[in-house]
Amino acid sequence: MENVMEKIIEWGALYGMRIVGALAILIIGRLLIGLLVKIVRGLMERTGVEETLTRFVTTVVRISLLILMLVAALNTLGVQTTGVIAVIGAAGLAVGFALQGSLSNFASGVILIILRPIKVGELVEAGGALGIVKEIHIFNTIMVTLDNKRVIIPNSKITSDNIVNYSAEGILRVDMVFGIHYGDHIPKAKEILMSILREDSRVLDDPAPTVAVSELGDNSVNFVVRPYVRVEDYWDVYFDVTEKVKMTFDDQGVTIPYPQRDVHLYQVAAAG
Repeated sequence: MENVMEKIIEWGALYGMRIVGALAILIIGRLLIGLLVKIVRGLMERTGVEETLTRFVTTVVRISLLILMLVAALNTLGVQTTGVIAVIGAAGLAVGFALQGSLSNFASGVILIILRPIKVGELVEAGGALGIVKEIHIFNTIMVTLDNKRVIIPNSKITSDNIVNYSAEGILRVDMVFGIHYGDHIPKAKEILMSILREDSRVLDDPAPTVAVSELGDNSVNFVVRPYVRVEDYWDVYFDVTEKVKMTFDDQGVTIPYPQRDVHLYQVAAAG
């Protein structure tokens, strides 16, 4: 019995302080981890970081600190943590290889959220699709095309190619071409086109619209008509101006030609 008590006392003297130290690390570590995670979240929210990225980063920080805390507690107890760290590292490496594509999408998602080359509600051409950005997630971006199709694009595909943002500047130029007959009066046609643009309140004065002869075509004298409009007015202006030009040209006697060919027939007398 005395030997047992001596063993217990000896064991307690040897491991008691280690257990107390390990418990202290676990208790104080949990409190510190909670405080650090709260600080990280607060900093990210104050800098306007997207909520999805904030949640992901705080989760990664929490898990990483918990692993470090457990390793420190085990080390205090006298457990050899070299093997544990090696196992964690090997597991992390294996997971990294298995999720290589997902990690690429994640990294691209971080870039999209932090640098913001595109934003929700903007009209963009990215990842092989043209549409309005509806949602930007860590791994993918959701767009709705102009014909109302929902497209889910991996973020790595967006960042690995050109991004055309039609909404970034707030205005767009509408490019249209109208042709008149070679016999029509060019200044008259030009004034008609300019007056149509001036009468449309959606056409911006600055930058000023352009109407100019661009080509002497096979069948027509072609004008380029280039008004600037707000992004949301682009298609309405395009369709309305096209219709108005046809109707006004008809009223003012300006001809919009169509392709035609003059055919000359020659009669050759038969040799007799």
